[in-house]
Amino acid sequence: MSVDMNSQASDSNEEDFGANSEEEEEEEEGGEEEEETGDIADYYEGVASDVEQQGADSFDPEEYQFTCLTYRESQRVLAEEVNTVAIALKVLPAVAKLVLVHFHWQVSEILDRFKSNSSQLLCEARVQPGACKSLPPQSPQCGVCLQLVRQDSLLALPCQHAFCKACWEQHCTVLVKDGVGVGISCMAQDCALRMPEDFVFPLLPSEELKDKYRRYLFRDYVESHFQLQLCPGADCPIVIQVQEPLARRVQCSRCSEVLSFKCRQMYHAPTDCATIRKWLTKCADDSETANYISAHTKDCPKCNICIEKNGGCNHMQCSKCKHDFCWMCLGDWKTHGSEYYECSRYKENPDIVNQSQQAQAREALK
Repeated sequence: MSVDMNSQASDSNEEDFGANSEEEEEEEEGGEEEEETGDIADYYEGVASDVEQQGADSFDPEEYQFTCLTYRESQRVLAEEVNTVAIALKVLPAVAKLVLVHFHWQVSEILDRFKSNSSQLLCEARVQPGACKSLPPQSPQCGVCLQLVRQDSLLALPCQHAFCKACWEQHCTVLVKDGVGVGISCMAQDCALRMPEDFVFPLLPSEELKDKYRRYLFRDYVESHFQLQLCPGADCPIVIQVQEPLARRVQCSRCSEVLSFKCRQMYHAPTDCATIRKWLTKCADDSETANYISAHTKDCPKCNICIEKNGGCNHMQCSKCKHDFCWMCLGDWKTHGSEYYECSRYKENPDIVNQSQQAQAREALK
């Protein structure tokens, strides 16, 4: 309609309006349209090619292909990818699972990086110690309880940090009771090497703990997979699978729960996931809780989970994604060295923490 009206106006007032003024008006109108779209443009980003293929009349931007999988079907999907990676990397399936979790089950990326630098891939996935790290000296003493035990009674990961079986059992038991699955790592200080499941299972003293550990592992495998999401419905075992992860509407075939695939929140088209997350926090029923969260917690710079610090040094590790960062400046801990109780980046620029997106979102809550 706007194009027709402009053409009529230009035909009837050719003397008053030249070609240049028409172009300026079109540019201004185009700019206004771009500013008004806001979240809608972000939400429907990347659908232009689909519109061209299917035609503007038949294309539905909310149409989204997904599959609802049972527990057995999702286990089969995961097992196929584990076997593929295990064969290609020449590692045990338990180790392949840790590599897949770290790289969000991007099989093609893992295979490409393995061809270019296999050692770096395994070190980055925390299943193999770095080449520069020296192995600890062999000792008949357990590094935790300091008891002298026989050499064959000491257990160690590839990092060669040896501890007695009783200490390993206590370590694994406590973490599994706390709900940790993939995130169980070596007990040695400053060693982040992950413990594969075939190392952990024999150390768990009861079948009940082993069943819990299996559930936590499955949860972590699905949550880390870029094409899978657990249905958020109460006690619903369905796993939703897609080909391309987008913020689109999916519905569970078992409990009929409707959600946005990317963030597992209630369906919120056409608003993007980040905006709806801020809106839900701002509109929380308990406003004082929202104020406390804003004042006393920070978001993980990697996965955005909310973290409360109740003491200790500035070295923080996210319980969900295991990202290590500085509490003061939210920067990667690798760049901080031994600055456990003071941050040079924060001292130089105290406003650095307020420059992050998470801090800006928290400021909006006040």
